[in-house]
Amino acid sequence: MNKQQQIPKDVFRAYDIRGILDEQLTPELFTLLGKSYAQEMHKKGLSSIIIGRDGRLSSPSLSKGLIDGLVASAIDVIDIGMVPTPCLYFAVSKLQADAGIMITGSHNPKNYNGCKMLLDTESVALDGIEQLYHNIVNENFPTDTIVGKMRQEDFLPIYLEALTAGIKLSREYHIVVDSGNGVTGMCAPQLYRNLGCKVTELYCEVDGNFPNHHPDPGNPKNLVEIQAKVRELNADAGLAFDGDGDRLGLITNQGEITFPDRFLMLLVEDLLSRHPGTPIIYDVKCSSLLAKVIKENGGEPVMWNTGHSLIKRKMQETGALLAGEMSGHIFFAENWPKSDDALLAGVKLLNIMDKKQSDLSGLLSAYPDRISTPEINLHTTEKEKFVVIDKIRENKDKFAAQEVIEIDGVRAEYADGWGLVRASNTSPVLVLRFEADNNAALNRIIDSFIIQLSAAAPQLDLTNLEASKL
Repeated sequence: MNKQQQIPKDVFRAYDIRGILDEQLTPELFTLLGKSYAQEMHKKGLSSIIIGRDGRLSSPSLSKGLIDGLVASAIDVIDIGMVPTPCLYFAVSKLQADAGIMITGSHNPKNYNGCKMLLDTESVALDGIEQLYHNIVNENFPTDTIVGKMRQEDFLPIYLEALTAGIKLSREYHIVVDSGNGVTGMCAPQLYRNLGCKVTELYCEVDGNFPNHHPDPGNPKNLVEIQAKVRELNADAGLAFDGDGDRLGLITNQGEITFPDRFLMLLVEDLLSRHPGTPIIYDVKCSSLLAKVIKENGGEPVMWNTGHSLIKRKMQETGALLAGEMSGHIFFAENWPKSDDALLAGVKLLNIMDKKQSDLSGLLSAYPDRISTPEINLHTTEKEKFVVIDKIRENKDKFAAQEVIEIDGVRAEYADGWGLVRASNTSPVLVLRFEADNNAALNRIIDSFIIQLSAAAPQLDLTNLEASKL
């Protein structure tokens, strides 16, 4: 077996590295990744990096393997240990490091892991990740025998203090925090208590086995318990975090799930009151009503590809101070290092509620609304998902839509709604979402996608899609 056959190409994805532990990811592979990353750093004359990790059981061993490869390749490493992903981004900026790597499996199942990467202040994605793979396959590593230095630093307290700087709430808000046994459990409750909030904790013990529910707030079934707890306690809001703290699920004071694109409307109005005319970026899965709210508040709506690193690149290109994804990634760049930060999103929410002196349900009721589905996943294979999208693109005219947007997958726009299908870049699934003025329109649009998917891939199980009709 040659080197190319030994290295699993599938784990080198569009905007991060992600795969199954032992079967695809090992400490030895991460040592090679460290050497490959060092090669790219040396090309740019860079020499310092910060490493963080989430609470998964495999993260310490993968982190050690990565650090071994970096230090052996003349890179100086600061290990900040177990932290939320946004803490890593913040540390890279504040410590003025040349690069950063976060060991995390994000919202994938517990037997997965991976990493998110920064190089010279920019997220590594697409061609950059492809280059890391080729370096490993071709053993294109630094030949310098100089060894780098490694030190550990506790940066989490500095990050938490920065999150609350300058914010003083006028009263005690009662919030429910559900960390799903992810890494935010070690700091989110204390963060909001530092703001003067009363905090009720759900599953805030860090446990990489995720024994209670999966730390994925994008799936409504993972929010059932926090919804019930908010209603039971008459809390002001519920904050549900993903496994590494860069995605947020939001529950209103009435115990209702608020989709991230609606939460973004609240953040948009707040930001544009200070920065009129600035672009706001949102991914292809977001409501068409979001663009309307952005325009009404004097902003410039920019629809873009899904993917944290791709969104950050677009923010850099456009100078945007705010961006968001339907998955719950909310990106901030106003007086903050450009990053997706669920902990900061929670702080912003509380500050807006306090300034407006209104409950969350009341604030959100001011914005236009439509019937919409959550994200719908259809399971397939890594290769097939892209083949299906290509076939649907070839037959896009059959949607008979007013407009078909192909920024990321296929989004068919109608006068009374829209539908989207795209290939996930993190899992072997097709992701769909729909929005419409009424039930009949929603069902009609879903049916049009069922027809096209059945033609493109007769073997696909469309049960989840059929079940989403009203």
